[in-house]
Parts: sequence; C-alpha cells; structure tokens
Amino acid sequence: MILKEIKNIYHKELDALYAKEEVESFFYLLIDHYLQLERFVLVIQPNLTLTKEEEQPLFEALSELKLQRPVQYIMGKTTFMDLDFEVNESVLIPRPETEDLVRWILDEADGRFANKKIKILDIGTGSGCIAISLAKHLQDAQISAMDISENALKTAKKNAESNSVKVDFSEVDILKSDGFVSGFDIIVSNPPYVRELEKKEMHKNVLEHEPDLALFVSDENPLIFYDAITKFAKQNLSKNGMLFFEINQYLAKETEALLLQHHFLEIEVRKDMFGNDRMTKALLG
Repeated sequence: MILKEIKNIYHKELDALYAKEEVESFFYLLIDHYLQLERFVLVIQPNLTLTKEEEQPLFEALSELKLQRPVQYIMGKTTFMDLDFEVNESVLIPRPETEDLVRWILDEADGRFANKKIKILDIGTGSGCIAISLAKHLQDAQISAMDISENALKTAKKNAESNSVKVDFSEVDILKSDGFVSGFDIIVSNPPYVRELEKKEMHKNVLEHEPDLALFVSDENPLIFYDAITKFAKQNLSKNGMLFFEINQYLAKETEALLLQHHFLEIEVRKDMFGNDRMTKALLG
C-alpha cells in the first residue's frame, strides 16, 4: 500500500477521537519508530509503497490508537530531556512540564551548589526520568531514587542502564518510611496529586492506561503525599537543602501553606507552559 494512503486512513479512523494535528504526530512518530522514515519522506517520495510486512505494525498501532492507548506505550518509549526512556503501563508517561522542573533543579544546582558534590533524592521515581536526567547533567552528583512499585523500579533501572548513568534505586513506601540515608542537598518529587473529582477532566487514554497508583489521591486528603514527603525532607535534607515538588494546579496555596507549616523558607511557585501553577521550590532553614 502507498504510505500516503495509510496516512489518510489514520485521519479517517482517528480524527473523531483526536485533534488532526495529534493524528499527524502519531503517524510520523510511528513511521519513524517502525520504518526509520523521516517526517519529510512524503514530500520527497509521495508514492512510496510499503510491503505487507512494513505496513503491518502501522495498522496494529492504529487499532491500539482507536482504543485510545497512548502512542508512547504502543512504541514502548518516549523522549524526556533529549534522552530515550522505556515506558509501559507500570509508569507514568513523562510530561514536558516535568522537564521544566528538572531544568529548575539544574539551575539551582549550578548556582547554590556549584563546586559541591551534591546528593539528590527523587521520591516516586516511576520511569526514572527525573533522577536519570539529573544524573546525566550532574555527573558528579550522587543520585538516589525510590518508588513503591517493583515494576516501576525495574523499568527505571533499565532506563538508567540504557542512558549510562548510576542511580541508587530503592523500593520504599514513603507513607510508611521512617528513615533513610540523610544529608540530601535536594529532594524532588512528582507524587500522585490528581483528586478523584478531577477525573472528569481527564482523557480516556490517561484514565484507562496510565497507572492509578501514580496518579490519584482521595478528595478528602489530596496532600497526603506532600505532607509525608515534607516531613521526610525535614529529617533528611541537609541544612539549606532544597525541596522541589510538581504540584496540583488547584492546590498551590494549600501546598505552600503546608510547607510554611513545617517551617520551610523561600517558597516559590512556578507556572507551566499553559499558565497553571505546576511546581514549587522550598528551602530548609
């Protein structure tokens, strides 16, 4: 079949489910992934014809996209901070706004902790995207990461190996943890923060495929992880150590109040690319 015709079939089958631009993105991601074809291939070869063997994975992916399975899970990988990460249903798909959080940490590390071999802990590491990206950019830092999910940690360890970095991984439930190796200069977490009441705002591809364990908290106690991690950070950060969170945009003031309650200083909230309160930094005095 001619590749251009397959592209037309993608639009015919998927435009009712996704924005046309998103369908275009899916198509080009998949031909690159399965066939190593560049985006401009149809300009150069408008009548490029695929064999049955070549077109099969494209139609299999189309079937999964119709079920609203995320394209990253279909391919089994995604890109974060210009690094490749394996992803599957055991881990959240890394988001661009989390890249902004990593860049913020890198800026602070280059400034406040310049010329120091710093220790960093990532709590709820998932795919390992935060810890591994920090390890890649801060090659003298000692990076640790924890998660409650054994399967997530297996994925994170693979990602650390494939990106040639060293991260010390531990299986820990932060809600039950009463101790760790203290003296961290930076603790960072992107914990579960989506309230049950917010499910109605979410797309089916997230609700039905990404892990609930990494996403949702109860309406009654939405800051349960922030409270536990803040208390943990008080015990395990070094003096003038820093705590970074990705946060629920609707609970920025509540998160800030929690940090103030535990006597953190210099609290700053930053917005994501969509103008939503998305991340916070605080200093342990």
